[in-house]
Amino acid sequence: MDLTKRAYALAESLLSEPLPRRWSHSLGVAERARSLRPILGEDAPLMEAAAVLHDIGYSPQIASTGFHPLDGARFLREQEAMDERVVRLVAHHSCALLEAEERGLREELETEFELERPELVDALIFCDMTTTPDGGCTTSRDRLAEIVERYGPETIVGRFIQRAAPEIHAAVGRVENQLAAAQAADQPT
Repeated sequence: MDLTKRAYALAESLLSEPLPRRWSHSLGVAERARSLRPILGEDAPLMEAAAVLHDIGYSPQIASTGFHPLDGARFLREQEAMDERVVRLVAHHSCALLEAEERGLREELETEFELERPELVDALIFCDMTTTPDGGCTTSRDRLAEIVERYGPETIVGRFIQRAAPEIHAAVGRVENQLAAAQAADQPT
């Protein structure tokens, strides 16, 4: 089974029944990843796989630390022998190091999982942070505001997302610029 088919099947098995809204979000994030094919080239299937898998750490079947990037990445590495690059993207998705710091898990995350290439990290931030909890498209500003409202500004997630906001917006901007350049290059002159 190819990487993306395997990723979809695994994510569905872990999220669709216990966490249907999280599953909808993951499908939306994967759809956003497909929209990045013009700038991802041969890394497009890798990004789509990471996108659909990025939140599996929320699954009650595998959650152990309560920090979903770490739980998801460990599960993918230890139980599924998933592609190492997918595992690294899941581990570090959407500025996870900052949230790990809030949770006292930064050293574990940094030690266990290397960062993937910056342009792929940006791409996954873009996909996650421009997708609503129900899988629709949004802006990064609206998405971050929704997260703060849902969790509360003084919670771990609320504090982390506010700290991460400048980097998230910058990453989204870089990806949007790459997409615009790719579209301009495709226009006939």
